[in-house]
Amino acid sequence: MTIFDRIASQYKLQKPFVVYRKPSENVISGYFQKTKEVFFVDDFTETGFVFSPFDNQEKAILIPAEKSVYFRESLIFEAPLSFAKNKRFVADESAKTHHLELVNKAIEEIKRKQFQKVVVSRREIVSLSNFMLLESFKKLLQIYPNAFGYIWFHPKIGLWMGATPETLLSLSEDRFKTMSLAGTQVYNGSTVVSWQSKELEEQALVTRFIASQIKEIAVHLKTSEKETVKAGNLLHLKTQISGKLLRGASNLKTLLNALHPTPAVCGFPRLQTKKFILERENYQRTFYTGFLGELNVGRESIDSKDSSLFVNLRCMEIKNNTAFLYVGGGITKDSIAQKEWEETVSKSAVMIAIL
Repeated sequence: MTIFDRIASQYKLQKPFVVYRKPSENVISGYFQKTKEVFFVDDFTETGFVFSPFDNQEKAILIPAEKSVYFRESLIFEAPLSFAKNKRFVADESAKTHHLELVNKAIEEIKRKQFQKVVVSRREIVSLSNFMLLESFKKLLQIYPNAFGYIWFHPKIGLWMGATPETLLSLSEDRFKTMSLAGTQVYNGSTVVSWQSKELEEQALVTRFIASQIKEIAVHLKTSEKETVKAGNLLHLKTQISGKLLRGASNLKTLLNALHPTPAVCGFPRLQTKKFILERENYQRTFYTGFLGELNVGRESIDSKDSSLFVNLRCMEIKNNTAFLYVGGGITKDSIAQKEWEETVSKSAVMIAIL
């Protein structure tokens, strides 16, 4: 029985599970929970797989290692799956109108100096005539090998899939790595591109925020040069940041509270932009722009506690015969509403391709 067979069996039984593939790896892993109970993270000392919402005041969901069966195997595809590369869905005009108004309102608030940057998003609703769970997940893994690809299910919460390019945090003992990822343009065959001041400013703001948030709880901080990276059909600017947690002064929970949500998914300053998002977006993000991944999992030895967490971008929620696709973008004083709308259309194509 392959891990894909186990997905089909667990889903038929309506029991919780998560199956995932880390970026650029050919190994697939999964936790298959033995009961239908909902477990929550208390202080991030738990072990298992965490699924956390955008709003850090809400509880994160845990698939506990001790309540689950864990599988890990090499990822082998018998043959490439076919998909429509140019498949597109036309968004409702009212959705476009609302998003343009939301972006313009955000620009207005920035010019009034209420905040410097805010990330606004929307939910694209796609009707499905013949959704095939395993086939869609396999397509996701094949099309986006450099992303963290996952499928997550809980009968009391929902079914989610995604291919996110952004690492929130990798922590091994007291050493951590994180990244600043911002700026977007469509990939046209080369990663050698020019970036406008808007994208450069946006990415620099995220980098400064992260460095500022962790400077009191970490030492030996290192920041890499920014680089252009490819994620599906898009390009982004990335800077890597690493360091060591101060012994006795901080832990994983402290670090996560400092980082999440970053300006890459919320804005800056964080409190003001989060308030704007919760009040102005016409839907609830729930787990979109939250984070997910392995929590305190020992791989090398029984005593090791490694966490590998990713920002939940390029994701969708499946309900009955409908897919809810979540897309957004960072708004600064130099943003143009129409271009921001077009960016969300490009981002939605990442997920539409697998349906």
